[in-house]
Amino acid sequence: MNATPGERISRRQFLGAGAAALAAPYVVRPSALGLAGAVAPSDRVTMGFIGTGGRMGGVAKELTWHKDVQAVAVCDVWAPARERMRSGLKLPAEASYNDFRDLVAREDIDAVAVATPDHWHVPISIAAVQAGKDVYCEKPLSNTVAEGRALVEAVRRHGAVFQHGTQLHSYPGTRHACELVRNGRIGRLHTIRIGSPPGRATGHHAAQPVPAGLDYDLWLGCAPEAPYTPARVFRHGGLPGWYFVSDYSQSGWIAGYGVHDLDIAQWGMDTQSTGPTSVDGKGVFPRDGLWDTVLTYDLVLECPGGVRLIMTDTSKNRHGVLFEGTEGWVFTRGGCQAEPKSLLKETFAANETHLYRSPGHGRNFIDCVKSRARTITHAEIAHRATSMALLGGIAVRLGRKLLWDARKERFIGDEEADRLLNLAMRPPWRV
Repeated sequence: MNATPGERISRRQFLGAGAAALAAPYVVRPSALGLAGAVAPSDRVTMGFIGTGGRMGGVAKELTWHKDVQAVAVCDVWAPARERMRSGLKLPAEASYNDFRDLVAREDIDAVAVATPDHWHVPISIAAVQAGKDVYCEKPLSNTVAEGRALVEAVRRHGAVFQHGTQLHSYPGTRHACELVRNGRIGRLHTIRIGSPPGRATGHHAAQPVPAGLDYDLWLGCAPEAPYTPARVFRHGGLPGWYFVSDYSQSGWIAGYGVHDLDIAQWGMDTQSTGPTSVDGKGVFPRDGLWDTVLTYDLVLECPGGVRLIMTDTSKNRHGVLFEGTEGWVFTRGGCQAEPKSLLKETFAANETHLYRSPGHGRNFIDCVKSRARTITHAEIAHRATSMALLGGIAVRLGRKLLWDARKERFIGDEEADRLLNLAMRPPWRV
């Protein structure tokens, strides 16, 4: 069931891809390897995996575990990670690519999973949908608001199926919490409190020679030229360094981690196709060093319906999403807690709101690739949740309240803030 290729991407338009860390061992069903006795080839979804570092380990396992998914190719600019995944999936040497454009050009691939550094999520995803592929892309969707909107339009224009890697959206506990809120079981929703992990700092790191097996120019891609150091590209202190460098992650950990919880807040408020009316924030940033994104932060977003969303690092609020209403509260981060506790046993009548029921995030994507239905976290949902995080990052960087026009996706009366909605890309790359 190969997709019909759409307008193909020019080789000069995009370069880059890759993830930084080696993945955990891969466990896949024989059917994922295309072995006999599984699912008929006509009913398989063939997949390529772009960015084969740590996060892709979990994504690939979730997707290839299903008997109707067949792994076909892998791509990464870091050869050891790429070859480890290729070997784990038992793919031939010719199924391994350094340049993602070579992978998406293959007409025998139906869909791709993207788990690269954040600054390449949108360019790679757009390249894939232009080549007729469906896309499962890790979070956060984009590095800027303008990039996210470009991805939404590309998905719409090419009729692609898109799933965002905000997996909490597929948890039954998350759905029940949001259904309680949407059906008025906690009374009128007035406040949402989110606690999300703080950022990290590091010192200065001297430039080093680029290691053999790393295509560093492709790793940088559309980002500015910068000297190579392992703390920029690879894991340092337990996490990839690029999470905390603004060239690759404009809002740092507010988006890199917090988008999960902002996504759930949007679902509970029924605001997945819009955004806040204002955002105010303050934050503490590293004084110097390679990593330059926000450490601790306090955000206040005014949302439709008079809801006030307060987002801080976890030193001030519990990790997760707390919906506060006039008659009770609900807390979720995949599970569901509530007061009064009787809410946990609530059921909903046929005429009440019943939210999207996912069989699992990966399974939902595969089902939608086959049916052409919208996924549970389709491109617009992904864009709006990520936009909230990016707006928060802009607010803490500027240190003032910003008024937001969610329809136009522009700030109101603030040209300085508007300039941060998009970033110039290193030529010749663009979206």
